Amino acid sequence: MGELRKRIRKTSLHARIMSAEDTVPFFKNGMDLGWSGFTPVGYPKVVPAALADHVEKNGLQGKMRFNLFIGASIGGEVEDRWASLQMTDKRWPYQTGKVIQKQVNDGTVRMGDKHLSLYAQDLAYGFYTKDNGGRFDLGLIEASGITEDGGIILAGSIGVAPEVIQNADKLIIEINTAIPSFEGLHDIVMTERPPFKKPYLVTRVDDRVGSLHVPCDPDKIVAIVESRMPDNGRPLSPPDEISEQIAANILDFFQFEVKAGRLPKNLLPLQSGVGNIANAVVGGMVKGPFANVKVWTEVLQDTMLDFFDSGKLDFASSTSLSLSVDGFKRLYADWEKYTSRVVLRPIQFSNHPEAIRRLGVIAMNTPVEFDIYGHANSTLVGGTRMINGIGGSGDFLRNAYLSIMHTPSTRPSKSDPTGITCVVPMVPHVDHTEHDLDVLVTEQGLADLRGLCPRERAKEIVDKCVHSDYKPIMQDYFERARRECFERNVGHEPHMLFKVFKMQQKLAEKGTMKIDNWD
Repeated sequence: MGELRKRIRKTSLHARIMSAEDTVPFFKNGMDLGWSGFTPVGYPKVVPAALADHVEKNGLQGKMRFNLFIGASIGGEVEDRWASLQMTDKRWPYQTGKVIQKQVNDGTVRMGDKHLSLYAQDLAYGFYTKDNGGRFDLGLIEASGITEDGGIILAGSIGVAPEVIQNADKLIIEINTAIPSFEGLHDIVMTERPPFKKPYLVTRVDDRVGSLHVPCDPDKIVAIVESRMPDNGRPLSPPDEISEQIAANILDFFQFEVKAGRLPKNLLPLQSGVGNIANAVVGGMVKGPFANVKVWTEVLQDTMLDFFDSGKLDFASSTSLSLSVDGFKRLYADWEKYTSRVVLRPIQFSNHPEAIRRLGVIAMNTPVEFDIYGHANSTLVGGTRMINGIGGSGDFLRNAYLSIMHTPSTRPSKSDPTGITCVVPMVPHVDHTEHDLDVLVTEQGLADLRGLCPRERAKEIVDKCVHSDYKPIMQDYFERARRECFERNVGHEPHMLFKVFKMQQKLAEKGTMKIDNWD
């Protein structure tokens, strides 16, 4: 308790310290709840667990359901437990966990999906809670401290916590005393409303334009709870041979662009998405020839610490420290070394098109699949089954100096080690259009699509990115589609619309996408 009181520098708020169990009466069925947290860092832990215990103990499954608005994913021990107790009714905009995903896809949970920078902005505008006066009934925020004037010192992620604090009628603050105070790492800019919104005056990755904490009316804080639960960090497996080859293809491309004078020797600020391929790309940068590199992204994974240790990464801006458990141990063990070169910003700032375009960010993200004309699917397997959500990839890809998507050329199915091709004639769901992507990469090679018409793009993608098991059938599709469409003078982007999903049909029926022909 002594450490908790030290973290709350506005002493009048000490009277609102209580146990997690004592917060249960603040929750009513059907409430709109705004939470902190982002992939899965900085999310409330002890209060959601206490409420879940209450629901379970009293047989209230399905009788206390809430609409959750969070920055992105949170720890599975909260996300999946709430879902299993039927406590989640609506969930925006991104989730991870087997139970929550199943419920999103069987209709139990209503999920919405939107580009994260727009989601954060629209959250502040009250679009998602318009039937509730544009407000949250209750906000749950994990923090590392409270200032003398009631400002909230957030923890290892920002996400949409500023918007939640700004627009919640009441707030419950979890102060996590198991982690250091993150004071000084944040650059908080609150959402303004149009017209006459001010620009984000950022011209360098290490610029700071906001405050170190989130302004907060102390009267809204109804409870302060101590937490000593660490973040359930994102575990990552070591890069495999395919991921390393994808990384090598990208590094070769960067070197080519430097020689051509289209990139400076230290590149431009890098954005890298979440996952093992993204981690491998950053790992490749650790061993690569580029120094004095800067990063403008939304998540920092473990290999970013390696990048710092190599001396090649100068500074990184993000909205979340999305580290593994071991990664957090490294961070805390050498706190000043790492945090002196990191700044955390709200998602509507870190992912804002204005900053991304001005800084000339190089964006790199992993889709489910892409097609021969350069459209990509990041969210819906087979066009209908939601995985997690689009996240921030679209924010970056549409506005980047270079927009790169990377994926293995194939993935195994239950019956075939190369049964699923990640390069298809037409994606069954489009998250990123052909207008937004510059470069597509698999372990087979890299397709530079800049300046190419659709038919030229198709040839480049099939030639450079498609696995050898699928290349003949993909070439046959393109040639037949081109011939048939030209005969009807409709061949700008040729397709055989009544046959284009034959490979997906074969997968559903036979467990492989390897078809004999297009007849």
